[in-house]
Amino acid sequence: MYDVNSRHADDFIDHQEILDTLAYADENKNNLKLIESLIEKAKLRKGLSHREASVLLACENEEMNEKIYRLAEQIKKDFYGNRIVLFAPLYLSNYCINGCTYCPYHLKNKHIARKKLTQEEIRKEVIALQDMGHKRLALEAGEDPVHNTMEYYLDCINTIYSIKHKNGAIRRVNINIAATTVDDYRLLKEAGIGTYILFQETYHKESYLELHPTGPKHNYDYHTEAMDRAMEGGIDDVGLGVLFGLDKYRYEFAGLLMHAEHLEAAFGVGPHTISVPRLRDADDIDASSFKNGIDDDTFAKIIACIRIAVPYTGMIISTRENQAVRERALHLGISQISGGSRTSVGGYCEPEPEDERSEQFDVIDTRTLDEVVHWLMEMDYIPSFCTACYREGRTGDRFMSLCKSGQIQNCCHPNALMTLEEYLMDYASPATKALGDKLIDKEVLNVPNEKVRAKVVENLRLIRENNRRDFRF
Repeated sequence: MYDVNSRHADDFIDHQEILDTLAYADENKNNLKLIESLIEKAKLRKGLSHREASVLLACENEEMNEKIYRLAEQIKKDFYGNRIVLFAPLYLSNYCINGCTYCPYHLKNKHIARKKLTQEEIRKEVIALQDMGHKRLALEAGEDPVHNTMEYYLDCINTIYSIKHKNGAIRRVNINIAATTVDDYRLLKEAGIGTYILFQETYHKESYLELHPTGPKHNYDYHTEAMDRAMEGGIDDVGLGVLFGLDKYRYEFAGLLMHAEHLEAAFGVGPHTISVPRLRDADDIDASSFKNGIDDDTFAKIIACIRIAVPYTGMIISTRENQAVRERALHLGISQISGGSRTSVGGYCEPEPEDERSEQFDVIDTRTLDEVVHWLMEMDYIPSFCTACYREGRTGDRFMSLCKSGQIQNCCHPNALMTLEEYLMDYASPATKALGDKLIDKEVLNVPNEKVRAKVVENLRLIRENNRRDFRF
């Protein structure tokens, strides 16, 4: 029985409710009066239910679809302006005891090079990332109770935060690791993580069990209820996501929104981020064999409908996607992207030998961080390295209240400009710096509060002339 407030996975991700939702969407996919009314409702910036959003996703009318795309872009601008947050993944270990059929880390893969970074190797990787200009990392690891212990993760987080190289510093560490206990989540919170990220992979329980035949990840309920335990452990910024391509995308879309609704209902805080990865080829994985792949147009529609349904959430797209797909996605709701990424363990310091490859998936967008920054600014986006909200305690319901009211832009816009200036001074190529200086001079004028604007101008001067760093509102 569907119950959005229940703490049981089969209640808040109810299979029959999803089937009924998909049937309702099919019945109304050409109901232009209903679709128009849902678009009007979405203009209030309060979001849509999973059933309402599923109707928009199923809509086949091109005129209405164009309205959906335009509204998604406007909602993204209203909540997040023209800022795009940048981050990089850092793979700690690819040891894993699970049998996931879509991931090369699965236990039966005997020819992938198994690696686990030492603290000294982490130090070298982090310095390499800092020398690119990164300030925000997402830690990645397989599930292995022997190699990848909570103590190891805590040591890694402590090491990363301790490294100060030249003007570099990692100011926010997010973490994407296997579902764990309330006590472990409490330890991660105490260690100072930002967002806890865990992709559901698929919300279709029967498919989930087939795709995860062995290992602790086989437990669908424990995995699906992980965000509840994270919230109970004090982590109020959590990130959802599904791996599109494993099962039917409309089922996954409805389940993803139901999960977001559950967190909002049960804890008063929806997901801080939603990621939209698509299945990719990897070491011994042929993505085309899964038969549920989605084309670029469908992918774009999914992104737009998520943005409309959950207007406050940050939306993430990774280097799994090429430049053209990422560019389109930025216009439809994406607010965070990775840049200069490596998906191998120890891949930032030096390229891996061909016979020691340890990538989780093939990177499609292989541009450097500087090239990504330059590309964003050419499109009039502000590349942001800001981590101020997390460090000022604006997380969970405090962040959401600011975001939903639109007030978050009063600090985000200035913070984005100041962190971009840091990047330009310390890491940018001459061409990127020249372009960035022009962008900052223009965007400073868009800071509405006169006193704040004057403070930003002074802080920019101190960054440029006095080598000062880490200003924030």
